[in-house]
Amino acid sequence: MSRRLAEVATKVGVSEATVSRVLNGKPGVSEATRAAVLTALDVLGYERPTKLRGERARLVGLVLPELQNPIFPAFADVIGGALAQQGFTPVLCTQTAGGISEADYIELLLQQRVSGVVFAGGLYAQRDASHDHYRRLAERNLPTVLINASIDTLPFPRVACDDAAAAEQAMAHLHSLGHTRIGLVLGLPDHVPSERKLAGARAFAARVGLSLPDNRIARSLYSLESGQAAATRLLGVGVTGIICASDPLALGAIRAVRRAGLSVPGDISVVGYDDSALMSCTDPPLTTVRQPIESMGRAAIDLLGGLIAGATLSSDELLFEPELVVRGSTGTATSVAS
Repeated sequence: MSRRLAEVATKVGVSEATVSRVLNGKPGVSEATRAAVLTALDVLGYERPTKLRGERARLVGLVLPELQNPIFPAFADVIGGALAQQGFTPVLCTQTAGGISEADYIELLLQQRVSGVVFAGGLYAQRDASHDHYRRLAERNLPTVLINASIDTLPFPRVACDDAAAAEQAMAHLHSLGHTRIGLVLGLPDHVPSERKLAGARAFAARVGLSLPDNRIARSLYSLESGQAAATRLLGVGVTGIICASDPLALGAIRAVRRAGLSVPGDISVVGYDDSALMSCTDPPLTTVRQPIESMGRAAIDLLGGLIAGATLSSDELLFEPELVVRGSTGTATSVAS
């Protein structure tokens, strides 16, 4: 017991006597200090006293699909800061290949009696994936917010970048440079953000009279290596411009172009998506479509804070406008290529 008191006191920056008063329900402790002590108990892995277990912790689960794509650490940074401003501590849950699953993380977060959960990418974006663990959150009435496109049947507030608009912006940019044979590297067919990007690209192509046949749509996992393989297939059907569903995919596409003995943007133009960290420092600097991460992350936490406070919010999706950022990986289609 004394070790627990000492650790919690050190974590919070108060005396052991103050921690003892909180644990024993004694008066004379401010609400802010009381909340900080209970949060420290949760973070350090100690069980709350029985009489305090009915209260949810000032913890919020932040579930990310990976950390290799720099867009997810960027979201974590924004969301963590927004949570801290509202007095919450984020609990980062990151999936790894062969590691803890998204459903397993949900069980752990429920055991910790978190106040809410924020997802920034996950199985909710795949139509054919299992969604039972999300429904469990709904049954528990645990405040939950989803960032980026999800299936429509989940009853949670949603924040997303407008994927269709992003694809239209990328298509319009390449078209303005004289490209007529444009290919897309997208996620798997059941991936909702990729569905939306494809719909936006096709809508633009139809408006300006461009063809976008199926053999110019390459499906890929979200990794640099998969992007390279998908782009190699597109080069085989004669594209002059490649639009990718993430920045790592675009870097893979650039590698594919160079492996084929061609240059970017001299022979092939490449567009990414996200404008994640260091994309202005690549060779060449990457033209990409920027997600407004700061605005999206803060909106998600505002929604979550409302839910935690007891507000009733609709599951309508808040769509944020993307922004095309033109750099050195796109150029005029050559007369030979086009």
